[in-house]
Amino acid sequence: MGQKMTDEEWREFVSYGTRTAKLCTVRADGSPHVAPIWFLVDGDDVVFNTGARTVKGRNLARDGRVALCVDDDRPPFSYVVLHGRARLSEDLGELRHWAARIGARYMGEDRAGEFGARNGVPGELLVRVTIEKVLAEKGVAD
Repeated sequence: MGQKMTDEEWREFVSYGTRTAKLCTVRADGSPHVAPIWFLVDGDDVVFNTGARTVKGRNLARDGRVALCVDDDRPPFSYVVLHGRARLSEDLGELRHWAARIGARYMGEDRAGEFGARNGVPGELLVRVTIEKVLAEKGVAD
């Protein structure tokens, strides 16, 4: 049986390396939509960007409720599920800043500017999800 992670443990777990999150949003008909995302944790927020016209972008504009799952699929298995509400911004300065920071995490510091320029443009959204609930377990198979 798994053990509950502390606040410090789950924050370290989701920020480790290049783990992606699976973002679940709510479609107009109420059904779930899941997509992988690159992200960062900033205090009590999860930060990522997406296109305004993507399925997740349209879903978030209509209904900000989300769940994100980050997991380690290797034994003994661990996972973190974060629930919250998204706030959207089209501020290009903020968008470029965060897109570059996210790009640095996943592609390396040397490519941060490239990703900031590519994703910090009109038509992209900066998404901040305020974390309201955390489910986090480590050593699930122990």
